[in-house]
Amino acid sequence: MEVKKYFQNGTFRRLAMIFCIVLVLILIRKILNLVLLIFIFTYLMNRIHKFIMAALKKIMPVNRLVIVYVLYLLVVAAIVVGIYNYLPIVSSQVVQLLVQIKVFYMNPPNDPIINYIVTAIKKVEISGYTEQGLDFLYKYATNISKWGIEVLIALVLSFFFLLEKPRIVAFTKRFEKSKVSLFYHEMAYFGERFSRSFGKVIEAQFLIALVNCFLSVIALKIMGFPQLIGLGLLIFLLGLIPVAGMFISLIPLCTVAYTIGGMSHIMYVILMILVLHALESYFLNPKLISAKTNLPVFYTFLILVFSERFFGVWGLIIGIPVFIFLLDVLDVNENEASENEVKE
Repeated sequence: MEVKKYFQNGTFRRLAMIFCIVLVLILIRKILNLVLLIFIFTYLMNRIHKFIMAALKKIMPVNRLVIVYVLYLLVVAAIVVGIYNYLPIVSSQVVQLLVQIKVFYMNPPNDPIINYIVTAIKKVEISGYTEQGLDFLYKYATNISKWGIEVLIALVLSFFFLLEKPRIVAFTKRFEKSKVSLFYHEMAYFGERFSRSFGKVIEAQFLIALVNCFLSVIALKIMGFPQLIGLGLLIFLLGLIPVAGMFISLIPLCTVAYTIGGMSHIMYVILMILVLHALESYFLNPKLISAKTNLPVFYTFLILVFSERFFGVWGLIIGIPVFIFLLDVLDVNENEASENEVKE
């Protein structure tokens, strides 16, 4: 009897569900890139659609399908124009940038300070993240067709989701009173928590990365940096890594800075990164992310170390959102302990 009560316990069922989800993720790890892209595209496009609908509703009633079609037509048009006008430039600049950075670290200049910095970088874990990130960018910059197909599939599936969202919700509701209702309720619980925590953190990371990218490109242009499109793409992708991404971007940026202006340009780049980090910490994060996601820096780096080992490059992007999702599922208290209550 006690055993039966134990298996009927809600906490046990949710832990078992988490175990099943992890098992499924392990089984589909070969297409994990596509699964993550589908979720990210669907979530972000759904948020944009809701925002537009709410804004237009105050002015005039608009059919939701019209907004969906117009939204995706604009996205497709932007992609086509971007590919036609900028893809060759972006690919060329990214490849040149990555080759330049690799050559610099393989053959550093005869400068004691630079040699010391390069040696220190090679000894710490952050160099491993940078190397993997650069290899990741190089692989996808030289293999457009592979990630292009994945992005296209994710975009098409997100389009069909928004197009038939009411039907999908109604169809999924049928399982509520079926023989798998227990499974449905648990999945609905996890789905709601996942969207509320993981999705919103991913959304905030994208917005913060866009702001950082835009401001960084303006500052780099003022400093006379070349290959701004490639550098902007690199800053945006590294900006998706919470906290650490901005500091990891120091390595390629300082490399380029030294080649064009020496130590003075390196100091300008460090100053730029510190200003952007202050903007992110004291303005963007409090506005876009709840208190629960305001993790100590120690926890942030610890999570990134472990998530990178398990998920590779993707782990640097989704590690923090997954951890926040687990905190939400486990009902971890959002209220931070006061400094007076923490004993040294």
